[in-house]
Amino acid sequence: MSAYPASQGMTDTTIATAIWPYANHTTRTYFGVAAYLSLPTGEYSSTKAFNLGNNRYSQALQLGYQRPITKSVDGAFAFDTVWYGANSQCAAACSSATNLQFTQKPLYSSQIGPIYRINQTYTVAATYVYVTGGETAFNGIERNNTVVTQRYFVSGVAYTKIGRFMLQYGNDIATMNGFMESRRLALRYTKSF
Repeated sequence: MSAYPASQGMTDTTIATAIWPYANHTTRTYFGVAAYLSLPTGEYSSTKAFNLGNNRYSQALQLGYQRPITKSVDGAFAFDTVWYGANSQCAAACSSATNLQFTQKPLYSSQIGPIYRINQTYTVAATYVYVTGGETAFNGIERNNTVVTQRYFVSGVAYTKIGRFMLQYGNDIATMNGFMESRRLALRYTKSF
């Protein structure tokens, strides 16, 4: 990768919103809808194979449902779809000397898993994720590269007075036509205002 020119600057901007059409804290039953819009604001050059921006719009819709299975275990399920706009200035990233029209079919993802409530502060969860779709095309010629990925995550979450902390570990179980993630370790902090 060091042979390729470096990219500097901003990535694409993503705007997100979520609503909870149904949220019953007493029964621990929730249904949520989230929407995402990514704007092509990131650094992009058609002469570079790797860019911080994508030079195209994308939008996603996610539906999630959670309900109790036992007194201290909830089951959670989510499904989302990402739709992509076209990039008409794809050269180096499309392995071409001239600009091509890069298009991509929708990418579908589903996830399911249990969430164990240790107490009011701590939870642990296991999640199975299945991803498929996202076949790409150059100038309308499909590349027969549909992504199929299966992965898992285990997470621990602490809900504190100063915010939410999450530690997550996982990796890909199987990947076809995509990058294989051998392991993921993430620490996240969320503060609501």
